[in-house]
Amino acid sequence: MNALLPFLGSCSRKSVALECQDKCMESCFGKQTKKKRKKRKEKKKEKKRQKERKSYIVKCEKSPLYEERIEQKICRRVYSLSERLLDVLDHGQSLEGCEWREGRVSPVFEPGAVSHLVTWQDGRCSSGFLASLPQPESHLNVASGFGCATIFWLLKNSPELLKSYDAAGTIHDYVVAMLCGLPRSLMCDQNAASWGYFNTQSQSWNLEILRASGFPVHLLPDIAEAGSVAGRTSHAWFEIPKGTPVGVALGDLQASVYSCMAKRTDAVLNISTSVQLATSMPSGFQPAQTPDPAAPVTYFPYFDRTYLAVAASLNGGNVLATFVHMLVQWMMDLGLEVEESTVYSRMIQAAAQQRDTCLTITPTVLGERHLPDQLASVTRISSSDLTLGHVTRALCRGIVQNLHSMLPFHQLKEWGVERVIGSGSALSRNEVLKQEVQRAFPFPVSFGQDVDAAVGAALVMLQKNLNQRES
Repeated sequence: MNALLPFLGSCSRKSVALECQDKCMESCFGKQTKKKRKKRKEKKKEKKRQKERKSYIVKCEKSPLYEERIEQKICRRVYSLSERLLDVLDHGQSLEGCEWREGRVSPVFEPGAVSHLVTWQDGRCSSGFLASLPQPESHLNVASGFGCATIFWLLKNSPELLKSYDAAGTIHDYVVAMLCGLPRSLMCDQNAASWGYFNTQSQSWNLEILRASGFPVHLLPDIAEAGSVAGRTSHAWFEIPKGTPVGVALGDLQASVYSCMAKRTDAVLNISTSVQLATSMPSGFQPAQTPDPAAPVTYFPYFDRTYLAVAASLNGGNVLATFVHMLVQWMMDLGLEVEESTVYSRMIQAAAQQRDTCLTITPTVLGERHLPDQLASVTRISSSDLTLGHVTRALCRGIVQNLHSMLPFHQLKEWGVERVIGSGSALSRNEVLKQEVQRAFPFPVSFGQDVDAAVGAALVMLQKNLNQRES
């Protein structure tokens, strides 16, 4: 199986675990001391570790908008992380699509002919290019980073590349196929919806529309229901015995929400690299089948033929990181050296002391999927609002207000939401952002509960298994 991996199977997100998300390192101002020399050594080690992590990201030379990753290195990382956890006997065999070799404690799968991994953050598909694509028979729009959009782009700009492959899928679909020895990948409806040209009601690809446009439909994976079993392990791997059922890979957002949404009346707010606000719709709800490119709220397939209403903003913790980087760069231009971690902690402290501000910041430095050409702006500037505290407070407020503009919070009330569960790395370490979230939402906000896609995926399969036993 020559696998083409044009999309990282997340419907909205966010962040990628292998990507270096926290660039903050320890250091301080002043002349070099013994303590500083020690920190400089630590800094060098940290830079080396960051370089290793960033080696998993491949930027094409043609454009900085392209976002690709070396799939082989990702698979090796899957093995290396597992190897640290378990220690069992060697066992090796082969599997179509990859080669299994003996590892130190367990077999290692080596990918065969696979492409680089194009992530959800890929920006090669311009607004003009997307407008030239055929209209999908789906309630979901097609955006840059969606699997089918990327394949359409390759079809136009690198048609010879596509001829080398006979299958496509997400990176986790590929891992499932390797574990189960599947001849081609299986994809759940959650991930298929985030590829574009997928009808969630009929649970099928828009094959006729795609064929009419010359799309290589033979690349598309087969569809399976979220929560179903994709197959069984074709061999023993670490302490996982041969014949163990393997669930079809789930959508990252859906699994994350499932991990912490205790009741249907809960909404989940995740602020990490980007921002997602999601709540489940009542059973029987069906979205309009005509996609609206300007709609800021998207309805993604959830479980048991229900939907999640999702406002997914591209601008979250990455905006704060951009602001910190800008300040550090300004200081470097002024001949001063200060670490990002120091700047971040100082600006949060300053904003915590500044309880309010008239300064208004629209933080959309990355645009939004429904407004790709929108840029950030600062308004209501006065001489009294130019302190670090004012600007940081306004920036945190702007992130929350931007989400409010996408999904007004009174709409959540109409849908029956009674509580918001706040999570995410950017939210957990930013007290000012927490304050702005509490200020904006008209109902209780609960912090501290981690959103974990891996936990959600495990809970889904456990619940399915329990339901089968009871029936």
